[in-house]
Amino acid sequence: MPTAGVQPGIPVTYVPARNTVMLSLALAWAEVLGAQDIFLGVNAVDYSGYPDCRPEFIRAFEALANLATKAAVEGHPLKLHAPLIDMSKAQIIEQGGRLGVDFGLTVSCYQADAEGRACGVCDSCRLRSQGFVDAGLADPTRYAGGN
Repeated sequence: MPTAGVQPGIPVTYVPARNTVMLSLALAWAEVLGAQDIFLGVNAVDYSGYPDCRPEFIRAFEALANLATKAAVEGHPLKLHAPLIDMSKAQIIEQGGRLGVDFGLTVSCYQADAEGRACGVCDSCRLRSQGFVDAGLADPTRYAGGN
């Protein structure tokens, strides 16, 4: 399993404006539904260089949302919630275990193969693998090179 440290800087797995695009779509749909809360699963503790996973990005997008929507201007502001932002990967995995998440059905890899097996070497794979080690739990991730 991959356990090497994460390289500094913005990783090659960076997707330009990914969370901005996803949050923009969520914001539009929330306004259509009359919802005032959006939840997202970004994490900053094991931050691997993604600028749109930082608390300051979340605060800035929330401010933008409350300037850019009819609902907010008319007194119904939006609140962004990032409940995982201050948790380590181990804490996230432990919480998922308590909630009954089958992590064997999930993948974090940006380079998973056609069978859904993780590469085992990208930042996401390394962080995930180390999270299972730190949580003291077996990693059920299917890696291309074998578990």
